[in-house]
Amino acid sequence: MAYDPFTRGRHPVGVRSGELDDTTRGRRLPVELWYPATAAHTGADLADPSRDRYAVLAAFPPTTQDAVRDAAPANGRFPLVVFSHGFGGHRRQSTFLCTHLASHGYVVASPDHVGNTVVDMMQVLMDVQAGKGRPDPEALIGDMITARPRDASAVIDFVLDGVVGGLADRIDHKRIGVTGHSFGGWTTLMTAGRDARVRAALPLAPAGGTTPLGVNPLKEALHAVLRPDGRVVPTLYLASELDTLLPLHGIRELVARTAGKPGLAVLKNADHMHFCDRVEETHELFRLLPQIDPFAEVAKQIRPMAELCPGAHAYEFVRGLGLAHMDAALKEHEGAAALLAGDLAALLAARGVAIEVA
Repeated sequence: MAYDPFTRGRHPVGVRSGELDDTTRGRRLPVELWYPATAAHTGADLADPSRDRYAVLAAFPPTTQDAVRDAAPANGRFPLVVFSHGFGGHRRQSTFLCTHLASHGYVVASPDHVGNTVVDMMQVLMDVQAGKGRPDPEALIGDMITARPRDASAVIDFVLDGVVGGLADRIDHKRIGVTGHSFGGWTTLMTAGRDARVRAALPLAPAGGTTPLGVNPLKEALHAVLRPDGRVVPTLYLASELDTLLPLHGIRELVARTAGKPGLAVLKNADHMHFCDRVEETHELFRLLPQIDPFAEVAKQIRPMAELCPGAHAYEFVRGLGLAHMDAALKEHEGAAALLAGDLAALLAARGVAIEVA
């Protein structure tokens, strides 16, 4: 059978939540884990009412993810992938990718980077509107520069020892990857550079290159880790052609600075939020909501969703190429490696998706 990273995998997907208590830093993080479930759950992860429902904010209605809450895990040992959300995001921001990986035989763990979640940023926005003063953007980002990569490595520690998730005996401890979006893409690169256990990196529209946001301490922080001495981490960058917040030329800078032979694929006519669940809704919500600095001015330049490619194209792009990269790097899958070495633009065009490959 020909290798196909676009179609959902053979495993039904389970999901469970845990909490990481890093006493050395006084830091407690909610963590979501997706994993291959037993065949008894086949179809239940894609059907209402059996698939999981959750609410990020009390003011918003619950939404679903394609996984069964607390399903029995399948037998076997699977690679581990850590997902890191964006600035003002949350651990379930990209379940379309996390559940896809789990269906193909991965355990995926995603923490809330507490202090930098959507809940935290909504509180900051309400404080500003109440006249309590504007926060210092450099202070907001500076705290997370220190915390986020350590969060990602702590997730690896706590998941591998079974303290979070209880899946230690289902994980191949030698096959570990990291992925993430925006600030989470930066976190991906930092973690891959610092944590020798990481064998694959998939940054999605990562921060760290030149940006119109004006505050860019992330760029210098990446200086050393993009070329770690004596070690090359297979890296595939996925980016958007019309990214307003983190423009493509900044992503290209990161690619040029990365050790080895990193790949870059660019989704045409897409913006920054094309890497999140419910692209259309998320994009318009970000575009229309009041923003705090440094996002306020840049957000005014965002095009309406009607002028951009549909979210379904983004899901094909991210799930297919993201899975192929992890399969090639962590599972040493020859079909995945051959696919990535082929004509990706033609492959995606056949699926109705326009991309550019650098």
